[in-house]
Formats: sequence, structure tokens, C-alpha cells
Amino acid sequence: MTALYTFLAIGAPQIILVVVVVLLLFGGKKIPELMRGLGSGIKEFKDASKDDEALEEKKD
Repeated sequence: MTALYTFLAIGAPQIILVVVVVLLLFGGKKIPELMRGLGSGIKEFKDASKDDEALEEKKD
């Protein structure tokens, strides 16, 4: 159990490292485009989930 908690524990140094690696891989100009795409993907997923719930309610 302790090993799992240690694996899942994410602190500030780890987050900073991830941000630096992302900046190095994609560059500063690509980040807004990536975030926009991620946001639209999440929005589409939420809309699809709502549509699915509405269809299930109509079945009942």
C-alpha cells in the first residue's frame, strides 16, 4: 500500500519537471493549440455523455 501511495504522490517538483518537458517537446507556440484541442475534446465527451444519459432516460 505504501508503494502505491508513493507512486501516486505528485508534488511541486514533479509538476515543474513535467511542465519543462512539455515545453521542450512542443514549444511555447504549440501549447495553446494543444490546450484548445484538449478543451474541445473534453467538451465533446461531456456532450456525448449527456446525450447518452438522455437516450437512456427515454428508453425507461
